[in-house]
Amino acid sequence: MTLSSTRFHRLHSPPATTRDPIGPRLASESRDAINETCLPPGENGVATAGLESLFAWPRRLARRDTLCRAGDPFSALHMVRAGSLKCIALVDDGREQITGYAMTGDIVGLEGLGLAIHSCDVVALEDSEVSTLPLMRLDEVTRDPAMLQAVFQRMAGDLHRSRNLTVVLGSMRAKERVAIFLLDLAERHRLRGYSATELVLRMTREEIASFLGLTLETVSRVFSRLQAEGLIQAQGRALRILDNARLHELGGYPRDSLVAADRQPLT
Repeated sequence: MTLSSTRFHRLHSPPATTRDPIGPRLASESRDAINETCLPPGENGVATAGLESLFAWPRRLARRDTLCRAGDPFSALHMVRAGSLKCIALVDDGREQITGYAMTGDIVGLEGLGLAIHSCDVVALEDSEVSTLPLMRLDEVTRDPAMLQAVFQRMAGDLHRSRNLTVVLGSMRAKERVAIFLLDLAERHRLRGYSATELVLRMTREEIASFLGLTLETVSRVFSRLQAEGLIQAQGRALRILDNARLHELGGYPRDSLVAADRQPLT
C-alpha cells in the first residue's frame, strides 16, 4: 500500500531557520543557550522565547521516574530541556499503551489546560530534565497576546501532528508503521538540528510496539527485515538509516519529493 506524499508531509512543518547541530542542554547552561536549542521551527521566535522565559524551577528525572500520573490535578506545564519522556494511557482492557513521545523543546501537559487533570502518566525514558510553568503563572501568558498565540500554536501543532500520525499509522501494515515511526523520529531530530540518520532509540522494542499498536515479535521481525534489505543498520538502541529514499517510499513519500527535502539545510 502506497500513501500520498501529503499524508507524511503534513506531520511536520518546514524549518524556518538554520542552526548548527547541537545536543540537549542542561540547566547549568545559560537560559539563552537553552532557549536557542528548544525553540521549535516555524514559530514566532520572540513570542516563543518570551513563553519559554516563564518556565523555571528545573527538575531532574532519573530514567523511569514519573513526572505526573493520569488523574493528577493539573498544576503546571513542563518543558523538556534534556532527555525524553513517554506518555502512557490505560486502555479499556486494562493494558498500558504508549500514546506519545516528548523530546527536547516539547511542552508536556497541554491537555490539562482543558481537562483540569492529567490524562496520562508521563515517565522519563532516560535521565532527563524539565522546567516548569506553574498554573498560577499562566495568567501572565493570557495578558500577552503574543505569548498566548505561542501557546495556541504549540497546542495546535501537537494536536495536528498527533492526529495525522494516528490516522496514518492506523491505515498501515506493520512494516509501513515502523518505517513511518523511524521517519517521524528522524524528522523531529532534523528540525532540532540533530542528525537525521544516526539515531538512538530511547524506547525499547517493546515500547515501540506499544506505541505502534503491534506486538514485540512483529516489531523485532520488521527491524530485522529492514536491516536485511539494507534500509537500516541497527545494533541495540543505536540505529542508522542507510537508504532514506527506499524508507520514504515504503512510508509513501515519493523519491522526487525526498530529494528536494534532503537538500534543505538542517535546523
